[in-house]
Amino acid sequence: MGTHNYNLTEQFEFTGKAKNLSIAAIVIGIASIAYGFSDHGLHERTFANLLLMAYYFACVCMSGAFFLAVQFVAQAGWSASILRVPQAMAKTLPIAVVILIAIIGMGLYTHNLYHHWNAPGLTNPADPNYDKLIDGKSAFLNVPFFLGRQVIFLGLYCFFALLLSKLSNNEDLEGGLNSYTKSFKYSCIFLVIYGFTTPIFAFDTVMSLEAHWFSTMFGWYNFAAMWVSSLATMAVIIILLRKAGYMQWVNNSHLHNLGQFIFGFSIFWTYVWFAQFMLIYYANMPEETVYFYKRFEFYKFWFFLNLVMNFLAPVLLLMDRDNKRQENIMLGVCIVVLCGHWVDYYQMIMPGTVESHNGFGIIEIGTAIGFVGLFTFTVLTALSKKPLIAKNHPFLQESLNHHL
Repeated sequence: MGTHNYNLTEQFEFTGKAKNLSIAAIVIGIASIAYGFSDHGLHERTFANLLLMAYYFACVCMSGAFFLAVQFVAQAGWSASILRVPQAMAKTLPIAVVILIAIIGMGLYTHNLYHHWNAPGLTNPADPNYDKLIDGKSAFLNVPFFLGRQVIFLGLYCFFALLLSKLSNNEDLEGGLNSYTKSFKYSCIFLVIYGFTTPIFAFDTVMSLEAHWFSTMFGWYNFAAMWVSSLATMAVIIILLRKAGYMQWVNNSHLHNLGQFIFGFSIFWTYVWFAQFMLIYYANMPEETVYFYKRFEFYKFWFFLNLVMNFLAPVLLLMDRDNKRQENIMLGVCIVVLCGHWVDYYQMIMPGTVESHNGFGIIEIGTAIGFVGLFTFTVLTALSKKPLIAKNHPFLQESLNHHL
């Protein structure tokens, strides 16, 4: 085993250009949202964009906690030196959850979101708006139960995210294996809960926007999207930190591992997307094909761009071993993947909210910039609170000497 002189107390300082740019991005986002709400005709579109970015924000942070749990349960050694990055994402999850629940609550109250099942009279047989299908789903799709599920699921994710981060901090202070053993145990519990509830979370938050349609594959399609987006986010943060002079213990073998995950789960995302699409296309049942008809008819450009950015780009660019080990190529691919999954969520959310009255302009770009700024500010603030390496992790030396 090699000898290294790395500074195991190194801390990130969140100052200067990064902090100023993130604050400026938040201001741009607030101004764009205010612009959307200033025109009554744009309210629904503004709410749709808020839901898109709040859901994206929460999913990336949730998957940061999921990454931590997977590493503990797998007893992985390669990742021990980069765990502070997903920990910072996990610690930001409560902020993302509060924003998401607030947007969902306001969207329900104003009927700008979820009006397919929450509009007045849909479950009353005497009302002209009565919808027999929605009435049949009303035991599940009703506001109290819907919001209750959101609070319970997201609350559980926050609890385990903060718990795993706290145990890692305790490990720094106390050493030994006590905190690591607890992390393993709680991660096993979290993964079971996460695996069973994330599909339901996706059904509720996104699929119920079009309550007449359903797909049993939709939850795993969303899981693949949130997981690969989180991996790409981690890679971007780590590469930019390295370029700024931090985390010099991260080598091209660590990047290679992240690149393998991004490559593999981009293919998995495509497999689930295609399986869902092909089954519906081949069966040709009107109650199912309407989902893809709307996307192909009114969102054709985004439909194909989605496949190019989320399948072709990562597969073609990360297929080569050397590309996964080069910072600039990995950074470029990860940015494409992150933008690609914005397109993916845009495709999921817009047809069920604004339908054919979609647009792409100040509201879409400004809201996205604002949430990117908020994510950057909150995650980097959390990252600056503790040293950048878990110095007492039992597999730290394996990670510091990781070579493929």
